[in-house]
Amino acid sequence: MTDLRLRPITPAEHLAFIATRASASHMQVPSWGEVKPDWRAESLGWFEGSGELVGVGLVLYRPVPKLKKYLAYLPEGPVIDWHAADLDRWLDPMLAHLKSQGAFTVKMGPPVVVRRWSADAVKAAIADPDARRLRDAEPTSYEPRGYEIADRLRRAGWQQTEPGGEEGFAAGQPRYVFQVPFAGRSLDDIHRGLNQQWRRNIKKAEKSGVKVVRGGYDELPAFYELYAETAERDRFIPRPLPYFQRMWTALTTENPDRMRLYLAHHDGDILAAATMLTVGQHVWYSYGASTSRRREVQPNNAMQWQMMTDAHQLGAAVYDFRGITDTLEESNHLLGLLRFKAGAGGEAVEYLGEWDFPLNRLLHKALDLYMARR
Repeated sequence: MTDLRLRPITPAEHLAFIATRASASHMQVPSWGEVKPDWRAESLGWFEGSGELVGVGLVLYRPVPKLKKYLAYLPEGPVIDWHAADLDRWLDPMLAHLKSQGAFTVKMGPPVVVRRWSADAVKAAIADPDARRLRDAEPTSYEPRGYEIADRLRRAGWQQTEPGGEEGFAAGQPRYVFQVPFAGRSLDDIHRGLNQQWRRNIKKAEKSGVKVVRGGYDELPAFYELYAETAERDRFIPRPLPYFQRMWTALTTENPDRMRLYLAHHDGDILAAATMLTVGQHVWYSYGASTSRRREVQPNNAMQWQMMTDAHQLGAAVYDFRGITDTLEESNHLLGLLRFKAGAGGEAVEYLGEWDFPLNRLLHKALDLYMARR
């Protein structure tokens, strides 16, 4: 088997390859680099001997103050054949290239699933007084190949990073997410998969006169007002409005349907808003926001159902609610969000998590200490 060649590619080459995939993370499209102005972005391509492009990766380089050294980060990537028999053939040229660019450590998030829990299994785990974490509950299914990939990475010198902070909402990308499979299912099938509470709430919102509409760039400040209120209520640090404006401009310039904004109106008031991202057949609910006012008209269920309906119409194979907490204790303020997402049917999914490769052990250790202090 010949070695794969790796070289920088143009955003157009990168995008053309992504277009051939059923699913790739929205953080691995070329425009994502424009969303992160504090990082330098580079598109990489893997080529077979024949010259065929067979894999891509978006790398974000974060400079270390006063040193010409970088943290190289491939969020939820790269987009390669993770189940290839010889992973080193893919990862070795990447490490060599990143080292030549001044990277002192490489962080990546293989888009590889390890375990799944059905909505019923999640519900049972939450109800079990002895279950403290989702990872301790019996999964509905295992992906043995995921564990094989983890073993290969360890043997090659990669280190799995332990999730810190609020599980599923830590620095880096979520390891635990909630997804509703759409492939081969009608909209009626998906509606039947919602729990009774969800179906009741959707009906109630409709009877109360909640109207869900799509917004554009000009409605982002209205979304942001609710988002800031949500951040205060749910105790997280909000991103600034220009972040979402930059995100909208970059993603919709690349593809008009890459990012959508939804707003739930009631009696002339916006009660909930959310952003939706699409790459291939994978659709994500990415940022959600709501007010505490008039919660009884159930704007969030109405908005999610409209987004799910539109995602199904777009040909989505999966509707992804993104991060969930792994902690099942009642004292955890994120448990309500897990209950809400699990009510949509579907399954909790555990990915392989993020992995580091220290190219300079001293600087890598310093970064670890810095991140721990944060």
